[in-house]
Amino acid sequence: MTLEENKELVRRDTEEVWGDENVELIDEIYDEDFVLHDPSSPDETGGRDEYKEYVETYRTAFPDAEYAVEEMVAEGDSVALRYTARGTHEGELAGIEPTGERVTVSGMELYRVANGKIAEMWTNYDALGVFQQLGVVPPLDELARESGGD
Repeated sequence: MTLEENKELVRRDTEEVWGDENVELIDEIYDEDFVLHDPSSPDETGGRDEYKEYVETYRTAFPDAEYAVEEMVAEGDSVALRYTARGTHEGELAGIEPTGERVTVSGMELYRVANGKIAEMWTNYDALGVFQQLGVVPPLDELARESGGD
């Protein structure tokens, strides 16, 4: 596949799987043995079905989520993506009951494409910022004041 085809595959994930909530597309664009590396998840996600559950967890927590691709770069079999997501917390997430808060999060992902499918992804997003916007973690300046810092 060309670099542009790899980028289009990743764009489809962001816009169609995440944005349009088309989890069935995962069967078409993801490798059967896909692996997700997410430092905010306790375990690595392996395979299409587990990734579908991962997507559905976040889409249930933020059913009105919107995703904007800010930048994409491709080289070899890798595609890097920077995005911004916005949504309202209307479902449980990581044991946190819905707060009704609107949040904005930025993140970056690195995808590995093999044989025309997404084979692996490393994701990193501002999870702390999300929890602060939900009001379950105080802002860092507030924590510093509480601990006696400036």
